[in-house]
Amino acid sequence: MPQTIHRGIKAMLDEANAEIETMTAAEAIAAAKNDDVVIVDIRDPREIERDGRIPDAFSCTRGMLEFWIDPQSPYAKPVFQQDKKFVFHCAGGLRSALAAKTAKDMGLKPVAHLSGGFAAWRDAGGPVEKFELKKKS
Repeated sequence: MPQTIHRGIKAMLDEANAEIETMTAAEAIAAAKNDDVVIVDIRDPREIERDGRIPDAFSCTRGMLEFWIDPQSPYAKPVFQQDKKFVFHCAGGLRSALAAKTAKDMGLKPVAHLSGGFAAWRDAGGPVEKFELKKKS
């Protein structure tokens, strides 16, 4: 018997977008120049290696987000304990909307997400750097 999904991705995205700040690529490019802003890249490391990354962005895969935000978690990252604005981005803007809402629901503030994600950033002329994963020898 197939599963019955009662709350699908469209409803989740609509809810997230209604509750969080959404930044355009131009707004995010300008915000990234501010020392009080942390750009959080939630893409998979393979996406970052393939497409490049926003310079100085903090990389946090979507799967570790809650663990890295919570200061009580053994996996907590100090970056999330700073008094800064956190702008989340993914490849196209869907995962980052959910990530920003999750972060906000956990108490992180202020948060926003980049509409259109990394693709919008790149297409708007935002700086991009090549990134290579260190391979184990």
